Amino acid sequence: MTNLPPELPSDSLTDAASDLATATPIVSELATDSIPAHIKAEILAEALPYIRKFHGKTIVVKYGGNAMTEERLKHGFARDVILLKLVGMNPVVVHGGGPQIDSALRKIGKQGTFVQGMRITDEETMEVVEWVLGGEVQQDIVMLINHYGGQAVGLTGKDGGLIRARRFEMPDRENPGKFLDIGFVGEIDAINPAVVKALQDDAFIPIISPIGFGVDGQAYNINADVVAGKIAEILKAEKLIMMTNIPGVLDKEGNLVTDLSAREIDEMFADGTISGGMLPKISSALDAAKSGVNTVHIIDGRIEHSLLLEVLTEQAFGTMIRSH
Repeated sequence: MTNLPPELPSDSLTDAASDLATATPIVSELATDSIPAHIKAEILAEALPYIRKFHGKTIVVKYGGNAMTEERLKHGFARDVILLKLVGMNPVVVHGGGPQIDSALRKIGKQGTFVQGMRITDEETMEVVEWVLGGEVQQDIVMLINHYGGQAVGLTGKDGGLIRARRFEMPDRENPGKFLDIGFVGEIDAINPAVVKALQDDAFIPIISPIGFGVDGQAYNINADVVAGKIAEILKAEKLIMMTNIPGVLDKEGNLVTDLSAREIDEMFADGTISGGMLPKISSALDAAKSGVNTVHIIDGRIEHSLLLEVLTEQAFGTMIRSH
């Protein structure tokens, strides 16, 4: 059972309850006559303690996978994010866009190549990444949220000096002491949260594309999981939620692992259980947990309203990452 903080003023809870109950375009399921009144009441009653607990808290969401490509899930995600904002939380969305980048590259005759979960990014690929992430994908998310009554604003690392980056030197695992050239892939030098905090204070929902910029203005492609983890750390987020195309972290037999400690993660790295695109995801999740983010979860974005289920109910699913 959740340990709740001191109660908010009663008018705040009343407003939150009213917002949750009357947000017809956002949670259409509660507005339909097909759900009995007592079930609706139970849903609201279960959500209210979590609304109180997380009121005013920052929730960083790494948005990617099927949740970004399936229309039903895209619309559901937009409504879910608005609802979190509506009841007093501060959602910050960091989005990926791998499938969209791959599609754009195929149209110009290029094939995406990855090393240890990182996309090799030459100059032409970097141009595509900037156009797809900072343009097409981000605008789609912003437009959907605004369509449902939210106020979303798109950002890249260049806006307000949000993400200062430098070229990433990837260690060559086969040749210790040497590094692999993977092009314009960046690692984060610094995060300036001022623009994000200003948007939060003005009731906006920041939508961040994982593109960093060097001191010389060079754009860098940064893994979205890495950006989400660092943003969560700098903003002192209450939660970091990473949405994926799988139920969570799986063991060698394909079974869901619901809880992982730092030691267990190191063991899964060493024996190859965690590999490929999961490497930067789990590393970033663990770094965020070690840096003070209260809870870090990897959840299945293919489940409709999985974000709300994680934040507003006691139903546990996916994998929780612990720093100890």
